Amino acid sequence: MSEKHIHIISLDVPYPADYGGVVDLFYKLKYLHKNEVKIHLHCFVDKREPQADLEKYCVSVNYYKRKKITGISFSLPYIVSSRQNAELLLNLKKDNYHILFEGIHTTYYLIKNEFKDRKLFLRLHNVEFMYYAKLAKHEHNFLKRTYFKFESNLLKKYESKVANLAHVLTVSTEDLTIYQEVFAAKKISFLPVFLAQDNPKIKYGKGSYCLYHGNLSINENEEAAIWLMEEVFSTLKFPLVIAGKKPTTRLQTKARKYKNISIVDTPNDINMQLLIENAQLHVLPSFNNTGVKLKLLNALFNGRYCLVNEAGIAGSTLEGLCSVANDTNSFKENVTILFDKPFTEKEMQHRSTALKILYNNEANAQKFIALLY
Repeated sequence: MSEKHIHIISLDVPYPADYGGVVDLFYKLKYLHKNEVKIHLHCFVDKREPQADLEKYCVSVNYYKRKKITGISFSLPYIVSSRQNAELLLNLKKDNYHILFEGIHTTYYLIKNEFKDRKLFLRLHNVEFMYYAKLAKHEHNFLKRTYFKFESNLLKKYESKVANLAHVLTVSTEDLTIYQEVFAAKKISFLPVFLAQDNPKIKYGKGSYCLYHGNLSINENEEAAIWLMEEVFSTLKFPLVIAGKKPTTRLQTKARKYKNISIVDTPNDINMQLLIENAQLHVLPSFNNTGVKLKLLNALFNGRYCLVNEAGIAGSTLEGLCSVANDTNSFKENVTILFDKPFTEKEMQHRSTALKILYNNEANAQKFIALLY
């Protein structure tokens, strides 16, 4: 049997796998390597350094400096135009291997139609134009809000052109439906995200606090945390811990008003996992219904009960594993019920069985390889 090769273009250096945009790719690398796929990885470098660990899974790793675009493009989104590099194109054209573009961000040479008679795949992380529209909605800074709106408009036009230039692989069924309905995508498949583990590991019994976690420097996450504080937990007796990267002064000031609410500023990986494992209830509302919420999957694999809204679970097929509430009173009612409910072995077995069906790294690697070859 001939060797299986693939080029993968990453929007960032995918190690350490410590944020949503690289978790899926890093564990995909591991399982493709396990299945003897020869990976040629191409990474754009911005704030993260090159990583020797990636060479364990790839036959070659190349790095390219992300451009700092000073002018305004009226045709290309910034996340795309800043990731063009002539050396990357030369390296991709040295052979005829299949190409996986990880995120809309990496598709500059796809839109230029540089790869005829090759199998091309696009891993969709979000419906990006919708994601940027949500960022604009929740942004308080005028200049940032203007940028997000402008980028969203460019992305909608751009995504309509890209949608049928490659086989699209979505992380959620919701994104698959949107691409079919809005952009008439023809070759498109749902491929669940790759994760750090296959089997849930959850403590039985009860925890002593509720937890919201995420990158708190992202305005959408900050707004969700503030909503929980002001609308849900301000009149409840239950403790709420808000944990994540770079909480703003605004968020910390608001939290100091409430005795039952505390913020954990930028915990390391070990401490974050301990917070997740020991929580009684994960409260994870979202204002964005595209992509898949990796913090929810982390909570389901490592934590007890999860309470979400419909936007937070859209397209994930995880509805049966979470409690769902969509307004203040419903959130309060569910928090009150779940806070005193022990997590049992029966709950664990149900969750484990359901998660293994969909979020199975080996099975999903085989699914992708079948599309490749």
